[in-house]
Amino acid sequence: MNGIVAYMKRDFLKWGRGRVAVVSSLVMPAAWLVFVGLALPVQFTGNYLDFIVPGILVMTMLTAGLSGGALLMFDKILGFLNKFLALPAPRSNILIGKILFITGRGLVQATIILVIALLIGASLLDPVQYGITYLVLFLFGVLISGFATTIALYLEDHDSYAAFNTMISMPLFFTSSALMPYSVMPPWLRTIAHLNPLSYAIDAVREVTAGGFPAGAILLLLVLDAAFLAICLRVFRKVTI
Repeated sequence: MNGIVAYMKRDFLKWGRGRVAVVSSLVMPAAWLVFVGLALPVQFTGNYLDFIVPGILVMTMLTAGLSGGALLMFDKILGFLNKFLALPAPRSNILIGKILFITGRGLVQATIILVIALLIGASLLDPVQYGITYLVLFLFGVLISGFATTIALYLEDHDSYAAFNTMISMPLFFTSSALMPYSVMPPWLRTIAHLNPLSYAIDAVREVTAGGFPAGAILLLLVLDAAFLAICLRVFRKVTI
């Protein structure tokens, strides 16, 4: 674990020094929370702010995860990755440390968004519900981080990765259950939303806020995490030979 912690610490120090990046990463989810959560009518959800908060939290993890793939790409382009590969720590520590950092960064950002949501009127949950919510967000963050780093290993330049990020992030969000319940979706969108991995995490958080325990969603996220981590580790070993 020492190697994993060292790589995580390095990335957290680097992230903390870029204050503009820290603040800018919170602007979009905070804007969605305030301008959408407080402005849209509530005829189909009751308290729309409570309805949209799970979607904004998952979107925050999605944005953090997809943007985190660029970190590995920059390390590769700037030559840091080759230096890390020469260290005595197992090579897999580099990748696992990067994925855990990206997920941890997303959880920090989600916490700030959650505090903002509480300040503007979202319902307060009990500690157990928050604990389960963070578990769901962590599992989803690992899934997205593993996916993003795998893509970053295959692409050769940052422009290509930025284009991929833009292409996939908004369609994933708008075809999920983040903004509206399934009952008011058109049939074609409802079908897509049920297959969207974002919807699994969003629906799981909503089930937690309703007092339930999303055992099925947590199990599914665990299986997807294990599959993507195995693929990501295999790709990483292949690329870094």
